[in-house]
Amino acid sequence: MKAILNNKTYKTFTPLIYAHGKILTFYRKLLKSGRIRNIDEIQHRKINVINVSEECPDVIPGVETHEAGKFALEVLTAAVKDLKEGKIQALVTAPVNKNNINSEALPFVGHTEFITEAVGAQSSLMLMVAEQLRVGLVTGHLPLAKVPATITKERILQKTKILIKSLEKDFGISKPKIAVLGLNPHAGEEGLLGEEEEKIIKPAIKELKDQNHYVFGPYPADGFFGMMHQTKFDGIIAMYHDQGLIPFKSIAFSTGVNFTAGLPVIRTSPDHGTA
Repeated sequence: MKAILNNKTYKTFTPLIYAHGKILTFYRKLLKSGRIRNIDEIQHRKINVINVSEECPDVIPGVETHEAGKFALEVLTAAVKDLKEGKIQALVTAPVNKNNINSEALPFVGHTEFITEAVGAQSSLMLMVAEQLRVGLVTGHLPLAKVPATITKERILQKTKILIKSLEKDFGISKPKIAVLGLNPHAGEEGLLGEEEEKIIKPAIKELKDQNHYVFGPYPADGFFGMMHQTKFDGIIAMYHDQGLIPFKSIAFSTGVNFTAGLPVIRTSPDHGTA
């Protein structure tokens, strides 16, 4: 609300808010902020509110309701549809309560997975971005027990190539320098603490190097960030969610952006969840 009510926001683009006017009015009054108008057609240099549904769920801050989860999914579906059809040029998603949306009929583990499937992309990369820190994940919203079996040479190659292409295309970095983290403590200690580095991660790095990419590692995750090695690279590939996001959010929690790389559309989000 505070961002969109800042006049600077809509001098460079036209914001469209997919929601319902009643919800925005509720929070406008709560914040004692300026007025936001519902309008029937898009007006430039104005804040445009699109009522996704005629029905509006009751707004109860901090309380999960089935109606709120259902409405959140309707909002996301409508926005992604317009994004696919080129009616909007980019999508910024607000945090959602995944549990509130998830159901047996429609499993929902996160925006990234939902949007990737919706736009027909074969794969994407959850890329956490701050000023000079960019961390991509080989595996994303996945139970920790399933991570080792999901990490394959092919998956590492796929995700790293998405990162390289995004750094070149989206961030304007020629020949980006990439660091790859190990999976196990001490990056496996040459097989003593796990074999994934020797059998999977190192062969993937070698293949990328043979293709003339500047890719290095695998690095032990704790020492890598402890010694500030992130400052020496344009991008970092972490093996799983918390391995990449704990250091990222420790360094850049208040400024971090979640960017979905590898899609034919632009999607960003804050780096935090609800509350």
